[in-house]
Amino acid sequence: MGKTMRFITIGEIMLRLTPPNYDKIRVATSFEASYGGSEANIALALANLGVDSTFFTVVPNNSLGKSAVRMLRSNDVHCGPVIFSTPEQTPSHRLGSYYLETGYGIRASKVTYDRKHSAISEFDFSGVDISELLEEYDWLHLSGITPALAPNCRKLIMDCLKVAKEKGITVSFDGNFRSTLWTWEEARDFCTECLPYIDVLLGIEPYHLWKDPADHSLGDVKADIPFQPSYEQQDEVFREFVRQYPNIKCIARHVRYAYSGSENSLKAYMWYDNHTFESKLFTFNILDRVGGGDAFASGLIYAMMHDYKPMDMVNFAVASSALKHTIHGDANIIDDVHTIKNLMNMNFDIKR
Repeated sequence: MGKTMRFITIGEIMLRLTPPNYDKIRVATSFEASYGGSEANIALALANLGVDSTFFTVVPNNSLGKSAVRMLRSNDVHCGPVIFSTPEQTPSHRLGSYYLETGYGIRASKVTYDRKHSAISEFDFSGVDISELLEEYDWLHLSGITPALAPNCRKLIMDCLKVAKEKGITVSFDGNFRSTLWTWEEARDFCTECLPYIDVLLGIEPYHLWKDPADHSLGDVKADIPFQPSYEQQDEVFREFVRQYPNIKCIARHVRYAYSGSENSLKAYMWYDNHTFESKLFTFNILDRVGGGDAFASGLIYAMMHDYKPMDMVNFAVASSALKHTIHGDANIIDDVHTIKNLMNMNFDIKR
């Protein structure tokens, strides 16, 4: 890698409350508190790997907001742009939160959100200078979660995409559909509008990829492939994305095989340099599944920033995700690149 690349991402950070010992919420008498959120997870993972990483959000100017930012700063994430809002700016004056019931064996994990009227969803971004916010950054990462929060957040994300395009900033985007925040069609309509501004696309949903853009009745190209596609099926979808949106330089998505709530396998497909690459298959036991997709995204971004070869890019990304499943909390706190590379190369020996 030549010059040091500067990374910024924008989104919501939340308080995460988890009953210990795999308990159900209805019988819990205590909760483990931590912080998370898709974009914050990626900023944190990259910072731990040594990337100059910045996070922009709005949190209430109270102890919860300050604690969330303190956690990010303790992981070397730059939080200079973070807005600490007043009750006048965000009347509900709250940090979003969510409850996680950790799955075990045949019982899957379950998330319950409590993020309505959070500070970021109530803040008026019209006074934020987006051009100044993104000045001197090389990479911007966004997701489909933030625009689902409220109309002000949808405008913020679209404005950021347009300004980043004007500045020549590399943009990665993860659709990350959340059914409790908006409908499938709402998500597809908005995220499809984002496609012309994206360089690196993570995941293939939620987007409209019409077989014939002039005749939507013919359906979506992706409707013909299963959740666990063959190489040929995935290659066809990737090529159609790039045909309709030639600005996209890379597309990557991981494929999950869930044998139980405690054992999964992952592999990934990636389109890059006019070719589809297929990763190794990684099988593992799960300690904490939340944030696995974010670890995949951060792994791919890191590998691309450091000019890895394409097969190493996709294998590094999947190895990052697999390792995250062995770590408590939302984010991948691996701070040694060699740990990920060892798994990428299927090396499980003790390191000493």
